[in-house]
Amino acid sequence: MRNRHLILLLCCQCLATLPVAAQTIPAKLDSLLDAYAKVWDYTGSVLVSTKGAVLFEKGYGYKNKETRSLNDSNTIFQIGSITKQFTSAIILQLEEQKKLSLQDSLAKYIPDYPNGNKITIEQLLTHTAGVYNYTNDAVFMKNESMHPISRDSLIARFKYKPLDFTPGEKFNYSNSGYELLGYIIEKVTGESYFQAVRQRIFQPLHMDHSGFDFTDLHSPDKALGYAPQSTTPLPIVDSSVSFAAGAIYTTVGDLYKWDRALLSGKILSQASQQKAYTPHLNGYGYGWMLHIVDGKKVVEHGGGITGFVSYIKRIPEDETCIIILDNQPNSANTIKMAQDIADILSGKEVRLPKARVAVTLDTALLRQYVGEYQIGSNFIFTISLEDGHLYGQATGQGKMELFAEKKDLFFLKAVDGEVEFVRDADGKIEKLILHTGHDTPAKRL
Repeated sequence: MRNRHLILLLCCQCLATLPVAAQTIPAKLDSLLDAYAKVWDYTGSVLVSTKGAVLFEKGYGYKNKETRSLNDSNTIFQIGSITKQFTSAIILQLEEQKKLSLQDSLAKYIPDYPNGNKITIEQLLTHTAGVYNYTNDAVFMKNESMHPISRDSLIARFKYKPLDFTPGEKFNYSNSGYELLGYIIEKVTGESYFQAVRQRIFQPLHMDHSGFDFTDLHSPDKALGYAPQSTTPLPIVDSSVSFAAGAIYTTVGDLYKWDRALLSGKILSQASQQKAYTPHLNGYGYGWMLHIVDGKKVVEHGGGITGFVSYIKRIPEDETCIIILDNQPNSANTIKMAQDIADILSGKEVRLPKARVAVTLDTALLRQYVGEYQIGSNFIFTISLEDGHLYGQATGQGKMELFAEKKDLFFLKAVDGEVEFVRDADGKIEKLILHTGHDTPAKRL
């Protein structure tokens, strides 16, 4: 359910050549993922398929650190915003059945919704409705998101907030929009959103390990979510809070069934899928992010919810599907892993993550780096010094400790990337450069 602004920015560069040219593709994948597990402490399950065959399926790390139970292909994870493509599929099914139109206004289903006559279902699907994103309320998410909430109370959290912009004019990722889509599904079907997804998708596809109420799931395959380097499980966001924007839990195997059903047209007609895969503003379709890579359409989406991140990357033309589920969140590495896997499948050179060794710098030198560095008009990277440790914090994100490799060059342990400080002719710091697979300069303010 998280915004991927910094996630995309902080994908890795600090790499070592992959000496596996003679290996089979499954062996290359295993070498790559073993490196992510060892260097970046990746914990989760992965499935990779192409041309209709599963090439690789494996778990890494612990689903339960206390019992030291290992992740495997049967482990059940929360998937956050990957839920959105299931929500969009139900909406498209209802359109196929002529029970609604994507051009219907929100006011048709919630007559008293402010400006509801200006907002369409399609705008909710494409994050162009301008509806305030309720998960931006950090206090609510921290203190109340693990408790059940009524549908009306959930909608009230954003219903009376001013629109971020005139509907249709801009893109702004909004979980609230998908909560409203879930409400519309309930109004049209006369069923709960959860029942609708079970009956229309999970049951026909035999997605028998998928559901919604993760709090009350009692299964030996259930993963617990952890913060990096922590052994204390994180709290679970209640399914009534994440709802149609992010409530689903599942396995890599069940998500693969979803992929195959989409390819076969079992759930949606090809015409509906074409709509879902048509990019609108910011390359977003209906619950999918869309790109063209090497002349082929890539449909993908990530998910983040407390304790978990997920990613599904599909290349329908090749019947390629890459699924990565993670119960010790590191979203930047999850995206980079998916791209590395896709590159291996396409025969490109891929590099393994490399362990870095930190050195100690004098505190007086560390003070020289402290300040604000501007990347974009509304995006600042702040460097602070606390108890002898240097930290970087991007706008709207948490702090990440920076570790010195040498003077003026630091690396991150939270994600695979570098921060390089650049001096002017007088030796004063004038900017920094984020090395994240490409170079992003940030001028010192």
